[in-house]
Amino acid sequence: MDTLSATTVNRALPYSSLIPALQQAFCQAITAPMRHHHDMDNPGHRETTLLLMPAWQAGDKVGVKLVTVAPDHSPAIQGIYLLMDLASGRPELMMDAPALTARRTAAASALAASFLAPTQARTLLMVGTGTLSKQLIQAHCAVRPIERVLIWGRDFNKAQCLAQSLPQIHCQPIRHLETGCREADVISVATLARTPLIDGHWLRPGQHLDLVGAYRPDMREANDEAVRRCQLFVDTRQGALKETGELVIPLQQGLISDSDIVADLFDLCRKTHPGRTDEHQLTLFKSVGHALEDLAAAKLVASYWRQHHDQ
Repeated sequence: MDTLSATTVNRALPYSSLIPALQQAFCQAITAPMRHHHDMDNPGHRETTLLLMPAWQAGDKVGVKLVTVAPDHSPAIQGIYLLMDLASGRPELMMDAPALTARRTAAASALAASFLAPTQARTLLMVGTGTLSKQLIQAHCAVRPIERVLIWGRDFNKAQCLAQSLPQIHCQPIRHLETGCREADVISVATLARTPLIDGHWLRPGQHLDLVGAYRPDMREANDEAVRRCQLFVDTRQGALKETGELVIPLQQGLISDSDIVADLFDLCRKTHPGRTDEHQLTLFKSVGHALEDLAAAKLVASYWRQHHDQ
């Protein structure tokens, strides 16, 4: 069985192919049980989280992702993805899970933005400077005519380095988050923040807010005012209503109810909800990740590997 590196995974998943593959996957009959989520004590550091994410498609493939998230270490996310033949149970490929996760996560946000972001969005604000930030910038640029990318991070030097790593895109590191939020058409946030960074008072009608961090019920990237003002969309209701403090905390406080979730990616991709219908709408997409995204991405990687490995 071959093990594929992050480099190979990245080459196999251009957003021009991955975003449509995810849209197709959300329209198919793919089984993806709720992921196993275990917090493990790590004395002297923030706890390490273990995630197990299986998914399968009848008569086709089954895959499982095994990753750890250790916020106080770099890289914070490590793990593997195993792709198997469902009929025989035979393991076929093992691949780098962080690379797979970063690509499919960014693609899912871009997929949502293709339904929810203003059609003429020109300015993107990227909040966060980690590995996923670069992927999110590239993915959003694949679905909207982005001309300028503002980058904010707690460490301005890291924001500068991220901007320099994308010479083909007009990127500008900024020092003031509020100013960037007020200027942007699309705001994408990918951090390990435990307390909100985005203040809803900074938002204006017509913007799209893409929240990618906050993978635990005690983590948030946007405050109550942002949640209250926006129309709320998620990748999956099952995960978003349980796993992210972005929604769990406002739900517990009675600020919102389950019915305030307008639609998920299943609804958007299957055309049972139209997405943005008014250029003045203020939309929020909360991503928590879904195993069908991993499976769709892994199948693309397998197809790429077969094509290039046999040459």
